[in-house]
Amino acid sequence: KSATIPPLRVTPDLRHAAESVLRDEESLSAFVDSALLKQIEFRKMQKEFIARGLVAREESKQSGQYVSKAESLAALDAILSRHRKPE
Repeated sequence: KSATIPPLRVTPDLRHAAESVLRDEESLSAFVDSALLKQIEFRKMQKEFIARGLVAREESKQSGQYVSKAESLAALDAILSRHRKPE
């Protein structure tokens, strides 16, 4: 069985802005539904990211092994290089 989200009061400007970006045949309800789902997914990923960071911090404290900023940035640069499209 489906449920409803409580009504949302918005300014006329916000409603107009939302309506102005709707795709062909897309309803405002579908847009809001999509935005809500994306925000839920983003917050879940954010929560998991923070949890992994806290676990890594504790592991580093216990082991005494840390990665320098330079090493971290170099690793991230290598990942980016692998995924960039050739120009």
